[in-house]
Amino acid sequence: MQEAGKTNFYEFEEEFRDTLATVDEKGKRVWIFPKKPSGSFHNWRILVTTILLILFFAGPFITLNGRPFMLFNIFERKFIILGQVFWPQDFFLLALTLITLFVFVILFTVAFGRIWCGWACPQTLFMEMVFRKIEYWIEGDANEQRRLKKAPWDTNKIIKKGSKQLIFILISIIISHTTMAYLIGIEEVKTIISQSPSEHMAGFIGLIAFTAIFYGVFAWFREQACIAVCPYGRLQGVLLVKDSLVVAYDWLRGEPRGKLKKHQTTITDKQGDCIDCKLCVHVCPTGIDIRNGTQLECVNCTACIDVCDDVMTKIHKPKGLIRYSSYNAIKDGVQKVFTPRIAGYSVVLFALMSLLTYFIITRADIETTVLKVPGTLYTKTDDGQITNLYSIEFVNKTFDDINLDVKIESPAEATFMKIGDPNIVVPKEGILKGMIMVKLPEELIKSMKTVIELGVYQDGKKVESVKAKFVGPIVRNQKQ
Repeated sequence: MQEAGKTNFYEFEEEFRDTLATVDEKGKRVWIFPKKPSGSFHNWRILVTTILLILFFAGPFITLNGRPFMLFNIFERKFIILGQVFWPQDFFLLALTLITLFVFVILFTVAFGRIWCGWACPQTLFMEMVFRKIEYWIEGDANEQRRLKKAPWDTNKIIKKGSKQLIFILISIIISHTTMAYLIGIEEVKTIISQSPSEHMAGFIGLIAFTAIFYGVFAWFREQACIAVCPYGRLQGVLLVKDSLVVAYDWLRGEPRGKLKKHQTTITDKQGDCIDCKLCVHVCPTGIDIRNGTQLECVNCTACIDVCDDVMTKIHKPKGLIRYSSYNAIKDGVQKVFTPRIAGYSVVLFALMSLLTYFIITRADIETTVLKVPGTLYTKTDDGQITNLYSIEFVNKTFDDINLDVKIESPAEATFMKIGDPNIVVPKEGILKGMIMVKLPEELIKSMKTVIELGVYQDGKKVESVKAKFVGPIVRNQKQ
């Protein structure tokens, strides 16, 4: 039999799961005023946030071999990742990359829970480490914000509320311009902002829309983005296991809870270490009580860890009542990180990453497509040659113009002629289309569709081989 206060954690009352902390009984939103966080984990988050935000805002200005370091131009269907350009012809690489990323997310969540949300998610970084910081700076801590909200609209309230919203708008403008630079390139953004909006109406409207979205999310929608919208938050419910590392409350040590009496600095042996101060609730940016266990709304921001550690220090108890741990680690006292499930996901992830790396390394800068011109069969010339007409397309995936030559590799007796300009110059980041005619002696045609092979050469070096079907009449040798 378990000792009093040491009951299984999941035997506690779970009515909290029937409601959201940000919605009242009438279905109206409850505005969250989280207490200002502080502590060692928060200091580490400030450092990580600073590094990530520097990388985010500097990203559009970073180039590699004259190319943007990162570009996600969905409008022109051009993506540049780590200086490597990807076109629609590389869609399978993009799909494989997304599958690899999805498996990584699964593995990362199974092992480390929702640590991404608290430490690296742009929504959390901007909301908690930028916009919320400005709010604390202008309006004060949680209690001061509540008082300001209830106060009449006097000069002080107008100045504070107005200046805060103005700063929020300015930051949203900066974020929207940076985001647009990742989509269309920094030079294009410079052009849009340096000229009249009428000359780049689509880009101007895009910037306005992005600014409105970011301002709306960080000034009003806030934690609802994590609770009600974010798909990763929904996945958490099916990905987390009892060995996942999450922000967890040690119920074996903390229960039964009991408040300290006035002038009392230590707790009795009959009660747990939790003094029910509720500071972990007051500091939570999503308004949950972490003592109820892992919840959908928890973004692992560690604010409750810091505030609880501070309380434990004051009452002369060990830190870690709330800490990074797992259900099984608290229950059994042993933290298992590398489980069979994680091993399985790791093998799959390694295989996908190996395959993706191979395809990227072996990816050609030039892609050639040769197809029969629709609606044509073959033509027989007066000298006994059979001709086929083909459309040929070259895709240049580089940032330089490329001169190419095309030769017939097999059959050796075949000849070919480019219709129009004989010079093949494929423009940088572009496509060149043309037509070619291939001739083949009739006596060499043994089937309705003979395979021919063309070699594509750059500066005398073969860069690609392309095969096509040659259509012609079948010549049968008749024995006398």
